[in-house]
Amino acid sequence: MTNKIAIVLALIIIAVFLADRVLFGGGLPVFLGRKIVDLSEYIAFWR
Repeated sequence: MTNKIAIVLALIIIAVFLADRVLFGGGLPVFLGRKIVDLSEYIAFWR
């Protein structure tokens, strides 16, 4: 991955979080955090 691609991806991620904060009240980080916890519990089950 080149630096240019990494910067573009970082800007896209930041833009998504900013848009969520402005338009929808900022619930995206909590939602993603809960889904990551669910995923880790699911993966731990298969271990």
